[in-house]
Amino acid sequence: MSFPYLPPTEKPRIVLEHPDFYLIHKPALWLTHAVHGRVDVPDILSYMQAETGEGDLAPPHRLDRETSGAQLLTRDKDSARRFFTLFKTHLVGKTYLALVHGTPDWERRTLDAPLGDLGLGGANKIIVRQGVIPDGKPAMTDFRVLARRAGHALIEAYPRSGRLHQIRAHLSHLGLPMVGDKIYGRDPSVFLEFMQTGQTPELTARLGLNRQALHAARITFPWDGAHVVIGVPLAPDLQAYWDGLSE
Repeated sequence: MSFPYLPPTEKPRIVLEHPDFYLIHKPALWLTHAVHGRVDVPDILSYMQAETGEGDLAPPHRLDRETSGAQLLTRDKDSARRFFTLFKTHLVGKTYLALVHGTPDWERRTLDAPLGDLGLGGANKIIVRQGVIPDGKPAMTDFRVLARRAGHALIEAYPRSGRLHQIRAHLSHLGLPMVGDKIYGRDPSVFLEFMQTGQTPELTARLGLNRQALHAARITFPWDGAHVVIGVPLAPDLQAYWDGLSE
């Protein structure tokens, strides 16, 4: 089986250089770090280690391959331990932007709905697909509509918990499937087709994008007595999709 991924056109760039860490803009279609058996996909950790010559760089968190935006890399073992504690004690806040199909009639909404494996069978043929189920793990996401345009919405999402696929699964539950999403999008058969054919131009045309329209836009955390807030502008491909919609 082959996986003819479309090669990324962007490269990672440094948004903020701090003595203890870097904040990187991770382009879509890059892994956060190398994964065994995935030599065909570039990763930002290897790239930044080569660019900076800093072998101790490490990611204290991870963005999915298709998600763009704010990615931290620690520069030494001490800062890695400090970030481990910050994430473990839920002192790091991450805000995302998502482009979705649909125009909700609300401006702000908090969805408190447990998530878990849907299980294979019936309409679900994807083992990793999550859904709102009674005995799932607690999951809460704050949503805010930033704009509406041509049957779409630009939504800000702040996950208060860190469940697998939380934002995507919660948006799907609200009837707002993410543009380009192969698992939680409008066509449940897309992911199985993708596993067979890879990201073909025809598949991209059907989805509207060659990746899910999710962007890590802002990250906040305490550091050395200060409250750090770092923003990363919407990725160019998502901005172009939004700009291409008619008012």
